[in-house]
Amino acid sequence: MRNLRSLSPLLTLLLPLLLHLLAALVSAQGSSWNTLSGNTPIVVARGGFSGIFPDSSSSSYSLALLTSVSDVTVWCDVQLTKDAAGICLPNINLDNSTDIASVFQNQSKSYLVNGVSTRGYFSIDYTLKDLSNVVLTQGVYSRTNKFDGSLFTILTVEDVASQIKPPHLWLNIQHDQFYAQHNLSARNFVLSVSRRVVISYISSPEVGFLRSISARFNPNITKLVFRFLGQDDVEPTTNQTYGSLLNNLTDIKSFASGILVPKGYIWPVDASLYLQPHTTLVSDAHKVGLEVFAADFVNDVPFSFNYSYDPVSEYLSFIDNGDFSVDGVLSDFPITASEAADCFAHLSPNATTKVNVSVISKYGASGDYPACTNVAYNQAISDGVDVLDCPVQISRDGTPFCLSSIDLIESTNVVQTNYSRLATSIPEIKSGTGIFTFSLTWDAIKTLKPSILNPYSKYRLFRSPKYKDAGTFLTLSDFLSLTKNQTSLQGVLINIENAAYLAEKEGLDVIGAVLGALNASGYSQPGKQKVLIQSSDSSVLLKIKGNANYELVYEVDKDFRDAMDSAVADIKNFAHAVVLDKASVFTENNFFLTGSTKIVPKLKAANLSVYVETFSNEFVSQAWDFFSDSTVEINSYVIGADIDGVITDFPKTANRYKRNSCLSAKTRPPYMDIVQPGALLQLVTAPYLPPAEAPLPVLTDQEISEAPFPPVAQITPVPSPAGTTPGSPPGNNQHKFTVSILLSSLAVLVASFLLL
Repeated sequence: MRNLRSLSPLLTLLLPLLLHLLAALVSAQGSSWNTLSGNTPIVVARGGFSGIFPDSSSSSYSLALLTSVSDVTVWCDVQLTKDAAGICLPNINLDNSTDIASVFQNQSKSYLVNGVSTRGYFSIDYTLKDLSNVVLTQGVYSRTNKFDGSLFTILTVEDVASQIKPPHLWLNIQHDQFYAQHNLSARNFVLSVSRRVVISYISSPEVGFLRSISARFNPNITKLVFRFLGQDDVEPTTNQTYGSLLNNLTDIKSFASGILVPKGYIWPVDASLYLQPHTTLVSDAHKVGLEVFAADFVNDVPFSFNYSYDPVSEYLSFIDNGDFSVDGVLSDFPITASEAADCFAHLSPNATTKVNVSVISKYGASGDYPACTNVAYNQAISDGVDVLDCPVQISRDGTPFCLSSIDLIESTNVVQTNYSRLATSIPEIKSGTGIFTFSLTWDAIKTLKPSILNPYSKYRLFRSPKYKDAGTFLTLSDFLSLTKNQTSLQGVLINIENAAYLAEKEGLDVIGAVLGALNASGYSQPGKQKVLIQSSDSSVLLKIKGNANYELVYEVDKDFRDAMDSAVADIKNFAHAVVLDKASVFTENNFFLTGSTKIVPKLKAANLSVYVETFSNEFVSQAWDFFSDSTVEINSYVIGADIDGVITDFPKTANRYKRNSCLSAKTRPPYMDIVQPGALLQLVTAPYLPPAEAPLPVLTDQEISEAPFPPVAQITPVPSPAGTTPGSPPGNNQHKFTVSILLSSLAVLVASFLLL
């Protein structure tokens, strides 16, 4: 008995924690979520949908409610005015998110904020009435400023609660000590406002503030959350770094129900932005009964190359990785967080497809690896691509092989080799200069290193530098050998361009080489995999027509809003399918969708399949209407435009999309709705509207018609002069050299150094 009595104080201390853990365990039984409660992670909309509209504006909050899970939590960063009103603004310096500098010109001041002198406009210098003429603006320069003219007024906490009526409200008190130094009390404000407004969460990075209010809130109604800042930053009330506070989670549990941490606390990244092994923070916090919320989720700033610019993949690594799940995510793009949790979490790799759409690669998985290399192709197969593509080029000695362009400069290191002197200008193929595949033998081309494509480098968005020159190029025969035994593939797509020029001017028979390779590999015989042959030259498809059971695909290489009936009939005469650019489906102006074209319904009415390109993950490749979310974009084209195939350099994203569980729901959730072209642009005020653009043309017969395919010229090979580099063209067959290649070479070299 004496031993039991001696243990009773310890039992008294531990009993609440044991009961909490037992309740969590019971709640989690039968749940597929590894959250503390076993419930789905919550979605917290930071300032509403601040990835589109100005942070904390009425439209930002409203859009969050319209596009997110039904129980979304909206976040308000609380700033205090001179007369102690609590307003929702993302930064203590109002200059970063409003036009206050225009309203109160030359009235900025300097204050110490957490010991750092900061100049700007601060809410403590203005009453709520003073701020009535100040409007909200977009404070993130990578986002559109077109809504800055909407005159969004500053909202109080009460305004958000009464006007927006969110299911849950989260107040963040970032600078309690700063306000206290200026005779304002954040404590008094939250205690007062909680009598009028139901607050679900209150967070702060200041221990003292949370301790001061912890006894005044029922955790079943309002949860207190300690917010961690950078690990080396100093918490002002304890004078300890946040990294050191991380070592005492039990103490945090004494005044908070949860913690809010930057993503890197859970998934660290190295200096090159590649993921390191995850920490044990989530499981450690759950062991002491703390919920864990992860912050800083955005679609337009890459966190790690491991996610391939796909925000859904990033969310899934935090909520559905097999080891742990955070209890909530704080996001500027709540639509993406919502779809990740509700549509893609716990999705089996073998989940059945919910929509009948083909995923067609663009040079393999060229978003992750150099285009048309063995690693890009193998990754595409692993990612679940349906149709693997090979753009066929041909070498000087007649070897057909897969490469994204006839110009070696675009996807190899050729300008860094002795072959750089082979630069020529051929206007029939492209403007400017190039080093063309038919100038080198296959043996010479094999010595070149691949170079990853970076189509959005002007936005400083580069693709995985770790693999920038990985892999080897494949001959067409090697490609067909790779694909032949891949049971997951529905088919292969062979793209033929510049065939007429090569036949007439270089004496190279690309069509014959392609048909010969298909025949040699057995693809000319009926089989499980289909063969698609694509070209933007109708004479190529007419020449191939009737050969085996190939599906012929006509690429429309310009943008059109409609097609004449006669043009459609002409296409139907030589093709089974059509490739369109995205702009020929949904028109856009200044990255805003303006409407839908008529060309897709017209082509489909003629029983022509429609494939659309190119779907990329980088947010700058998408109109604002798609919310910087590649899944939203794909869904709008597949469901909204009824296309038959997506051509993508990130096949994993498209393959996962067509298997997501929300597509089979009786009522699709709002985050799986299709966007309405033009709806977002209608919200832009007249002074901010982009200039009107001329309408796209109509596809006519003349655009399709080509001269008959020329016969292959008989050109006698001329031996290379002694001492010339193998693979260089003979002297009397040399195309015009132009000095501008030096500039092109320099540009490529500079880009390559940037990626080192």
